[in-house]
Amino acid sequence: MKKITLSLLLFLSLSGFLLQAQSFDSASAYLDFVSAEQQEITKNMWRYTKAMAHDKSDRNVERKRQQLIKSVEKSIDKIEKADTYEGEEYKKQVLNNLTLYKNLLRQDYEKIIDMKAVAEQSYDSMEAYMNAQEMTNEKMTEAQQLYEENFRKYAEAHNINVIEDETDLGKKMKISGEVFDYYNKLYLMFFKVNFNEMYLMEALEKGDVAAIQQNANALKQSAEEGLRAIEETEKYKNDNSLIKSTEKAFKFYIDQVNNTIPEITSFLVLSEDFEKIKKAIDDTPQRKRTKEQIDAYNKKVNEVNKAGENYNKINNDLYENRQVVINQLNKTNEEFLARHIPND
Repeated sequence: MKKITLSLLLFLSLSGFLLQAQSFDSASAYLDFVSAEQQEITKNMWRYTKAMAHDKSDRNVERKRQQLIKSVEKSIDKIEKADTYEGEEYKKQVLNNLTLYKNLLRQDYEKIIDMKAVAEQSYDSMEAYMNAQEMTNEKMTEAQQLYEENFRKYAEAHNINVIEDETDLGKKMKISGEVFDYYNKLYLMFFKVNFNEMYLMEALEKGDVAAIQQNANALKQSAEEGLRAIEETEKYKNDNSLIKSTEKAFKFYIDQVNNTIPEITSFLVLSEDFEKIKKAIDDTPQRKRTKEQIDAYNKKVNEVNKAGENYNKINNDLYENRQVVINQLNKTNEEFLARHIPND
């Protein structure tokens, strides 16, 4: 019985066939050829996956996707022109798979790219973007499984023993899928909380005390929920860097609400009171202003000036501390992907 190796490619794997217009004198020769040529598109898929993990340039990532699409189209063209060996149905199945890959890369991934452009605008948009990635990856995996099933059936029909062997590329793709799944889970936790903080910052800029209090409460609640979710999250291969940096961000938000926001709102309330007193003074003719009015106004001016210095310091400290936390989280995210997704 002839033996042949079936390379198992997981996650975002694709099967490619760079076939020449030639004939085959046996089924095993045809499968050997298919199995060997399979690697070209898989290599391009790996380049694309690696770019998504390590390349900060969206343009470079998109270029890798276009190269991948071209390699699939080239394979479709070549396999259509190539002969097979007692396997027209199998050839049709292979072409159907390649067409599915092409459509996923062209249409589904195109939608994902469009969704990425607006993902930062809301939590729902970010969640939809990540869900779309996951669904497309599942479609890719299902297509790969169908390819493997058809491969085995053709081999079995021609008395060929298939030896399953996960390739080095397949292992890398599998690892990448696991890393991205873990990373996305943690990032979505953070994004939900961070979006509440963005609303709080908008309220602070407007000086809207009611909105500040409302959004501060929402931020605290979401950050506390995030901490509870973090506690239930396991390390990734003994690496808890994402957990720790995300946890630190959540604790920063809670501390911000408990200690910083009250001081800021106190100053804003003081400023509102001052504006009322000032308006009353301005609306009163100078000759009719009482000593009590003038003393109250001067006292409030001193209070506002003193509180204003503290207010400016608090705002500066808040901005600097937030930048430290967010920059550290971004750095940790990049290092996590770089550490766990192969780059060779």
